[in-house]
Amino acid sequence: MVELTDDELLAELGVAVEAKPARAYTPQQERIIAGFEDILKFHDEHGRAPQHGEQRDIFERLYAVRLDRLRELADCRSLLAGLDKHGLLEANTDASHIVPDALDDDALLAELGIDPDGDNDITQLRHVQTREERRAAEEIALREVCVDFEAFKPLFAAVKDDLDKGHRETREFQRTAEIKQGEFFIVGGQIAYVAEIGEEFVTEYDRKDRRTRIIYDNGTEGKVLARSLQKALYRDGAGRRITNPSAGPLFANESDEDDSESGTIYVLRSKSDHRQITQHRDLIHKIGVTGGSVTARIASAENDATYLLAGVEIIAEYKLFNINRTKLEKLIHRFFADAAYDIQITDRFGKLVRPREWFLVPLHVIDEAVERIKNGTITEFRYDPTTATIEKVVL
Repeated sequence: MVELTDDELLAELGVAVEAKPARAYTPQQERIIAGFEDILKFHDEHGRAPQHGEQRDIFERLYAVRLDRLRELADCRSLLAGLDKHGLLEANTDASHIVPDALDDDALLAELGIDPDGDNDITQLRHVQTREERRAAEEIALREVCVDFEAFKPLFAAVKDDLDKGHRETREFQRTAEIKQGEFFIVGGQIAYVAEIGEEFVTEYDRKDRRTRIIYDNGTEGKVLARSLQKALYRDGAGRRITNPSAGPLFANESDEDDSESGTIYVLRSKSDHRQITQHRDLIHKIGVTGGSVTARIASAENDATYLLAGVEIIAEYKLFNINRTKLEKLIHRFFADAAYDIQITDRFGKLVRPREWFLVPLHVIDEAVERIKNGTITEFRYDPTTATIEKVVL
């Protein structure tokens, strides 16, 4: 005879079995539950409640303090009643009969993460992870071999090269920052690449999230939630975001009160009567960055091969604030590299020279490039010298 479960028996009798909805807890309740689960785990491992005493392990002493506070709060006892399989919340358990630490209670509470001046509010626990946060940490730790890692190796090599050359930087990860496909991070000591991001869905905690595929530079990968990666990056003391080569905003035309002026992007037009220059004078521009006065910089242009041994006029200037001038100049020159104007002239000593930083680019295109650097979208575009336009990069 097949033994039926209670629910199956009720169904046979025609009694509808109503599934109990999963209880949703507030973040505050989650932390209280997670803190009590630490105490339950201690009991499972040692066969007794945590106890006070200077001879005890610091964690046991902290758990004992926590248990005392939980017993004192009726709301906590009510919340945890269904989890208290050992009866730890009852006043007559063994921990209640132990003499408290000689160590000052406030010192213990401070180590525990409870504010001693916070009216003994157990919700002030700062260092207890919620169950959701624990799952997030465990999820990050679960990795497997990336079978197609060869396809990603060049990306990691390029990023490391960019970091070495200063084209990219690492920045502290902000708690509310988003995770986007194609970005690089440093988490758990490994460079992580966001290879894929799935469709958005709503979690059991009524929060929007996405499943991602993360490739690590040690040849492993993990399929984790975007929020899990956010938490891991924020909690990892060494967790960092790796910037794009032109992560912005890089500068502004107007400064804020706390900004310090760093220099100027300048656009010059040559007054040379060289045949190659006169043919395209309105399109040939020298683009550079200086920390001083542009006027002073070009004062002796007629004697400098860099300026084609001729006078120049200033066509445009863009003030920089809080910016690395050298890196920005390299970025601009790299963006317009395909439009670099190749010209040879003879200097004062009869030597052939090829002046640099001259580009066959219309002024309005330079204006657009500067604006895209300013708003941080420059990496999404490229300059097409055949059409003299800035176009969206098609992946």
